[in-house]
Amino acid sequence: MRNIQAKSTHPRGVELLGTISPEYEKILTTDALKFLETLHQEFEPRREAALRARTERQKRLDQGERPDFLASTRNVRESDWKVATAPADLDDRRVEITGPVERKMMINALNSGASVFMADFEDALSPSWNNLLDGQINCREAVRKRISYESPEGKSYRLKPSGLATFMVRPRGWHLSEPGLRVDEVPISGSLFDFGLYFFHNARDLLSGGSGPYFYLPKLENHLEARLWRDVFAFSEQTLGIPPGSIRATVLIETILAAFEMEEILYELRDYAAGLNAGRWDYIFSIIKKFSSDGDLLFPDRAEITMNVPFMRTYAQLLVKTCHKRGAHAIGGMSAYVPSRKDPDANENAIRRVRDDKEREAVDGFDGTWVAHPDLVPVAKEVFDRALGSRANQKDRLNRNFSASAHDLLDFVIPGSITETGVRGNIRVALQYLDSWISGSGAVTIQNLMEDAATAEIARAELWQWVHHGAKTKHGDVLDARQYRQLRGEEQLLLRAASKGHLEEAAEVLDGLVLSKEFPEFLTYSANRFLSDLSEVVQS
Repeated sequence: MRNIQAKSTHPRGVELLGTISPEYEKILTTDALKFLETLHQEFEPRREAALRARTERQKRLDQGERPDFLASTRNVRESDWKVATAPADLDDRRVEITGPVERKMMINALNSGASVFMADFEDALSPSWNNLLDGQINCREAVRKRISYESPEGKSYRLKPSGLATFMVRPRGWHLSEPGLRVDEVPISGSLFDFGLYFFHNARDLLSGGSGPYFYLPKLENHLEARLWRDVFAFSEQTLGIPPGSIRATVLIETILAAFEMEEILYELRDYAAGLNAGRWDYIFSIIKKFSSDGDLLFPDRAEITMNVPFMRTYAQLLVKTCHKRGAHAIGGMSAYVPSRKDPDANENAIRRVRDDKEREAVDGFDGTWVAHPDLVPVAKEVFDRALGSRANQKDRLNRNFSASAHDLLDFVIPGSITETGVRGNIRVALQYLDSWISGSGAVTIQNLMEDAATAEIARAELWQWVHHGAKTKHGDVLDARQYRQLRGEEQLLLRAASKGHLEEAAEVLDGLVLSKEFPEFLTYSANRFLSDLSEVVQS
């Protein structure tokens, strides 16, 4: 792509590697880039320290250490405190719809009848420079209620005059950098890039419209990482003159380590906390990743790891109890099934599966839940309307009789087996997802299941686990590198006709993820090199 020279009035320490179109210049303004530069200079050393701490923790886990509830923060768990009161438009969250920051998707989601729409810069978005900047433009237009879309077929999409979902944004996690913008020759944090641009351009308009800057925070591993977000929030409000406590954040508990620090995470964010979310798919991936060196921990086919297995039940119930004890919302996770408007049987199956999942969450005490498709909003809403009645939530359900030990969270026993069908399914999902991700789409429907980075991570993580620990299928076949390569080659041939154009690159990435001697930490690290819409550096 042609790189248009950035304005000379941009901060001197900022380097831009992406195309700067006239529309992008409205997002990458002098003042916005100065704000990003300030965030980077203030918080990048702490982010780097947090990532080093993750590496050190992983070394201890590889040596056999197992997580436990922290003795050093016992006083936080035993003292009496509450999170800040929820804003009026975040008090009723019975159905939340999520999706990438794509224009048509955003309009449909905001119009869907859901209580909340989470616009996703993370797992549902392929983070190319253009996708990220287009996403910021779309968010700006959505906040101002003037977003629109004209399809190639001539269909117009507009926002309804009323009844729109409350708007939230999920920036990328602390582990990701943004290669399209450097500050002092260092790529800026993806978290600070996504958060900073959205907050800078929209906080005042949101507040003047009776809402606020609301966020979902992904991939946290401990309360110190939550403290880092808290300080980013306080610093940002002060720097831009936004009233203190305007920000609200819901944390996704989607790592096994964070499950042991739920109360501490809420405590660190207590002036900003809006709740916790059971991010089930990344949670499963996190277990495989954190204990990848344990050859005795071999999960069965992905389909067998449901929310009804004991350690997942413990995780969900502990999240609800923790949130309600502290006056926070507990939000259920995503059921992967999506409806089909072309296949009645698949549609009926998806609706039944989603309804069952949401009924379990409502009975467990969750205050709301996630869906990925507008057609599932009424399904989930009917379940939570029945559970909540006229109440906005069920935070009064304290479940004092429930308790969870470290053993309960770590007892990874799952009935089920490894099958060739499951192995092939993981290969197929990973290849199709990577093919789409490299092509620019981060959320993909595959066999009536919504696959994003989190579910693809499970697929490739199980493959690594099975290959490196010599797993056997229920028929006694050993899954080694040779067998993996054979099955991958067969599945790749079957997928060729439907490829998005990057199946060869997808296979290259998947081979690296599965056959690497050490467990690769994130899929996106390996695939990022194929996102090729960055140009020469432009020094401002």
